[in-house]
Amino acid sequence: MGLSKYSFSKKERLTGKKKIEGLFKKGSSFYLDSFQIRHLQSELVGPNEILISVPKRNFKRAVDRNLLKRRIREAYRLNKHLLHKGENESALYIAFIYLSKEILTFDNIQSQLIKGLERLGTSNTNKSHE
Repeated sequence: MGLSKYSFSKKERLTGKKKIEGLFKKGSSFYLDSFQIRHLQSELVGPNEILISVPKRNFKRAVDRNLLKRRIREAYRLNKHLLHKGENESALYIAFIYLSKEILTFDNIQSQLIKGLERLGTSNTNKSHE
């Protein structure tokens, strides 16, 4: 069953304590403007799984954190095809951690996320061809 190009199903959410701990312990990361992006290549075949974090330390009000998470999730949903994932490739676990102290517009978030996904896509293809 193939996932639609622009869907964001429950299977694409990074859940489970072991997976998340593995991502933060063994995964590598890079910073991009307002984001820290952590990633880890999984042994399992399946869709890429993501986690979105907006720290309470920076945004006290839950409405603000939820707004940012919705914007990040939507930007990912529209641009996840940039990760160039084949049908039988192992999944990539990704955490998007929002670091900015301001609430950025959707366009700003999307442009930063596109840069991050392109960088992940190129680092991912380099590893799989070695």
